[in-house]
Amino acid sequence: MSTDTEINRTQVLVVLAFALAFSGACILAGIMFGRMLRADLTPSGTATIGGPYTLVATSGQNVSDRAYQGKWVLIYFGYTYCPDACPTALNNISVALENLGARARNLQPFFVTVDPQRDTREAMANYLKSFDSRIIGLTGTQDQIDRTVKEFRVFASRENGGDNYLVSHTSYIYLMDPQGAFVNVIQGSATGEEIAAWLRKEMGHAGT
Repeated sequence: MSTDTEINRTQVLVVLAFALAFSGACILAGIMFGRMLRADLTPSGTATIGGPYTLVATSGQNVSDRAYQGKWVLIYFGYTYCPDACPTALNNISVALENLGARARNLQPFFVTVDPQRDTREAMANYLKSFDSRIIGLTGTQDQIDRTVKEFRVFASRENGGDNYLVSHTSYIYLMDPQGAFVNVIQGSATGEEIAAWLRKEMGHAGT
């Protein structure tokens, strides 16, 4: 066996090992979220998810949990360096908004970063140009993000060092009602059509 072949095989094994490790971390994140969701159920069966937050939009405007009361709010937590889950979820949300048609006027979608160190307002604004313009990016200080992540029971963990680190995180889309109360979640990997159907169902239950 040639030295070049041995090097190529080693490189392939390293890439496969990294991919399996990251996939395992994502699966673990989903399991952790499921456990936290079950642990935080109130006696009425409603999960205690969501709470006060103040973040900064890509426009520079401060956005709090009360800023969009009267509208349904869709929230996805991720980051701009995310290799697959985040662009997939944001594209699916974009398709869902188109599918909802005029009904989307009752809905405000947010993309909240779990990586404020790299996700500045400018970075998020540039990133979101690839998706529906109605999606507003939210960032803030590390403390603001940490508190928001805690309120929504989001699992997020930096996986490795250096400038090109990855962040393992739960990939769920949260729906909050016009009073700011948690309604339900759906997987970020759900198709745009599935998300639109889910939103019609959930929003319809409230007579909207």
